[in-house]
Amino acid sequence: MERIAEAIMLSWGGKRILAAFGTGALSVLALPPFNFFAVLFVSFPVLVWLLDGASGPAEAGFLGRLRPAFATGWWFGFGYFVAGIWWLGNALLVEGEGFAWALPLAVLGLPAGLALFYGVTTALARLLWSDGVGRIAALSAAFGLGEWARGYLFTGFPWNAIGYAAMPAPLMMQSSELVGIFGMSALTVFVFSAPALVGTRRGAAAGIAVALALFSAHVGYGWYALARVDAAEPQPARAVIRIVQPAIDQSAKWDMSERERIFARLLELSAVPPREDQPRPTHIVWPETALPFLLTENPGALSRIAGMLQVGQTLITGAVRFEDGVAGAPSRYYNTIYVIDDEGQIIGSADKAHLVPFGEYLPFETLMRRFGLEPVAETFGGFSAADRRGLLDLPGGLGAIPLICYEAIFPDMATVPDGRGSLLLNVTNDAWYGNTPGPYQHLRQAQLRAVETRLPLVRAANSGISAVVDAGGRVVASLGLGEAGVFDVELPPSAGDFSYIRNRQFNFGLIIAIMLGTAVWSRRRKRQGFD
Repeated sequence: MERIAEAIMLSWGGKRILAAFGTGALSVLALPPFNFFAVLFVSFPVLVWLLDGASGPAEAGFLGRLRPAFATGWWFGFGYFVAGIWWLGNALLVEGEGFAWALPLAVLGLPAGLALFYGVTTALARLLWSDGVGRIAALSAAFGLGEWARGYLFTGFPWNAIGYAAMPAPLMMQSSELVGIFGMSALTVFVFSAPALVGTRRGAAAGIAVALALFSAHVGYGWYALARVDAAEPQPARAVIRIVQPAIDQSAKWDMSERERIFARLLELSAVPPREDQPRPTHIVWPETALPFLLTENPGALSRIAGMLQVGQTLITGAVRFEDGVAGAPSRYYNTIYVIDDEGQIIGSADKAHLVPFGEYLPFETLMRRFGLEPVAETFGGFSAADRRGLLDLPGGLGAIPLICYEAIFPDMATVPDGRGSLLLNVTNDAWYGNTPGPYQHLRQAQLRAVETRLPLVRAANSGISAVVDAGGRVVASLGLGEAGVFDVELPPSAGDFSYIRNRQFNFGLIIAIMLGTAVWSRRRKRQGFD
């Protein structure tokens, strides 16, 4: 292994770029739908060895000395994001060739921008680089901070944070309750980078011992937490949920000639009798923007919904909500969840608060439109964001925390200031992305929100993957990608507060502080000649 490490450290030019890009792309195999997390034992040691040889000449100045480390991290990140989110380009081709010109921006431009975070991450780590375990700690702390920054800056986009790669199954998801996804990212990098110490023989025993202890604690806490979820005090059944997955082709979604067929299909699936051994559903859930029209343009729709619902049943559906402008203000459209009772009355609603840039709205809209740009979801001229968020009250005494589409990837969105709620409600439409890894990655991130909040997750997706997930992150029932149909399931209970979000934030800060302290201590020892 020492020969391999030395060859990688001394590589330069195209070989170095290829090694960084290739190992970044290889890391995606650890994510859904592949879940081959062991591949990180290859990719992160290679990244460490590349950074060992990524020191600029002393005469180049401060930034010049960091440039090779930044470039190494950028190429690693570019490979990771190109291989991980290439499927975003599929959304640009759904409604014809109108957005085909933007394919390079989605498939290459966005990954190039996201890779800047990893470039800064590795440059920051290189500031505290040393020969032993300290450099592993420096890289881990930097990745934790880098993923945290990616989750918040420029509206945030924490998709496929490195920590998700260490969570291929519910047993290995439970630690996120304690440290959150950003803390998990830091710990993941430490554990999977530890084999690099064998290649350089400095600090190998201590580093690998710590990595093994962390991995054992990670798995051990998973067993403990799942057992605690299962041992939680039983709660009386409060709801039987029916998930409707219509699998409507996105290109037909807003076709005027298809709207009646789509609506009739939703009503038909919702009215399917339950199996003999199952109770009647109390709550029926349709996906994001399931209604293929504005309710204000189809006043008979609520009557037809009431005719489909039986006494005591409730429909929860995604829809586009129109708000007419007053006093000269422009009209607005919202991506909304409606709650409709058995009399066809709208008894609750929640609007999407975190919109997709360039998908649902244009940043700097006036300027962008001058250049002829428009949102991908331009059917209604773009969406407006909700003014506030709160619990969505459902019949049966349930409080749902609404998560529309990719809001589920943001940990902070799974909490509300006025209460914890009874469940997480995620409606989405992943039909934009076709049969690609995107829907699998989206589901995994939504699962983590159930673990972090210890609330069940109810997820309705137009084309899949629809699922009900318990408070331990385990899928209780689901419909696969591309399938059309329904399933009924009793809502799993919540599991109580294991860890408050403020504790996760503190624990994340503690992990970063310990790793940075280790890195500083190791670097000082090196400078003082102890290593």
